[in-house]
Amino acid sequence: MNNQSNPSFDPQAADLAAAAWVIKCDRDLTAAEQDDFFQWLAADPRHGEALARQQRTWKKFNQLAQWRPEHSNEPNPDLLAKPARRHARWVLWPLLTAVAGIALVFLWEHPWTHLPATRHLPPAVTQIAAETYERRILEDGSVVELNAGSRIEVNFQPTERHVRLVQGEASFTVAKNHDRPFIVRAGGVDVRAVGTAFNVRLDARTVEVLVTEGKVRVDDAARGGSLLQPTVAGEMPLLVAGQKVTVEAAPIAPVAATPFSSAEASQVLAWKPLLLDFNSQPLGEVLAEFNRRNRTQLVLADPILANLPIVASFRSDNIEGFVRLLALTSGITAERRGETITLHAAR
Repeated sequence: MNNQSNPSFDPQAADLAAAAWVIKCDRDLTAAEQDDFFQWLAADPRHGEALARQQRTWKKFNQLAQWRPEHSNEPNPDLLAKPARRHARWVLWPLLTAVAGIALVFLWEHPWTHLPATRHLPPAVTQIAAETYERRILEDGSVVELNAGSRIEVNFQPTERHVRLVQGEASFTVAKNHDRPFIVRAGGVDVRAVGTAFNVRLDARTVEVLVTEGKVRVDDAARGGSLLQPTVAGEMPLLVAGQKVTVEAAPIAPVAATPFSSAEASQVLAWKPLLLDFNSQPLGEVLAEFNRRNRTQLVLADPILANLPIVASFRSDNIEGFVRLLALTSGITAERRGETITLHAAR
């Protein structure tokens, strides 16, 4: 029930639930968890506020990831330092009281009917740039995953949710809200969704849209109207799960949707990190899996290492953690040169 005065609302319980959702979202939600998450957000607007607080705390702790033991014996204490106490409010209180008194006199002499209409400022635009893979939860509960080097601008309004893909590639898992459509603009193409999952890739010549769940509209951003060739007369053409479309940047013209296989989807979305679960797989195969999904490449200096069995679970983008595991468990040493890590057998 979306009621700020709901007496049964427990702030502490909301914060605990929000902290749990932040952790779950960081390791990716299952389909069932995603539905529960969206329902929890919709149950009370204060849930979103609690989530935002916990996300800020999570972001602060992520700063510790920049500390390495080889740099210093202890992390920078400023990373966890409490903010300095602020006394400015005591200095400003007399001034605010005086301003309030002046305002009351003004309103007494000038009734509300004489005041000019309030000007509504446009919502602030949030820019998100990803140097490496990045995953964000937006204020409505939608999830965006950015490929390395990608950039978006988020502009949520009361009736619509707007995201502009400035460069690169992004995947979206959209929180359902039929009264507030989710629109991604890439070049001259608008991808309009309500609750679905899709990938958008923008380059200098084309815009590619691939739908993995639900359905979306693909419209001409400048002139309006669908860019999809109709399949049934009189019906709005839609791009549905299992279909993709590639729109030329210039001139923009109607295009036909084409199906894609699961293998093709895996290849297109290989930049998204997955949890890789290895059960006695040879190291050579494990390295091939990491190399297929990362710019940094792992190379074996000693062929004898190729058959070393590996039992571990790692995110596909956690190359450094995997290399440290090899050093601890097998004595393998690593030599780094640019974007290549060469692995040597223990001497």
